[in-house]
Amino acid sequence: QVQLEETGGGLVRAGDSLRLTCAATGRGFSFYGMGWFRQAPGKDREFVGAISWSGGATYYSNSVKGRFTISRDNPKKELYLQMNSLQPDDTGVYYCAQDRLRRPDTFATIPPADFGTWGQGTQVTVSS
Repeated sequence: QVQLEETGGGLVRAGDSLRLTCAATGRGFSFYGMGWFRQAPGKDREFVGAISWSGGATYYSNSVKGRFTISRDNPKKELYLQMNSLQPDDTGVYYCAQDRLRRPDTFATIPPADFGTWGQGTQVTVSS
């Protein structure tokens, strides 16, 4: 089982950038797709993006495509989310997650309650 911990959140202004890191401990990080999700106050958790086990394929929601980039470093057991041109609508708690049963190109369709392993989340607040 893998344990996940997100860091790097904070308070920024619109147009700024942030880089989130998801550090994994335990076994099995390198063999599975990983995803980033976010949850704004009063809203459901939503898919942000996903990456294949090798890092060779990435998938993004339409709302972040072209602004956010997911990458991973398997030897370090780390997952990253580079967020550029941040907007107030990007505000929320950001979570990394792993699912060992399904392909990362399907992560956007999986109900959060059915997903595998979650981190505890990191708050991102974007002021206008």
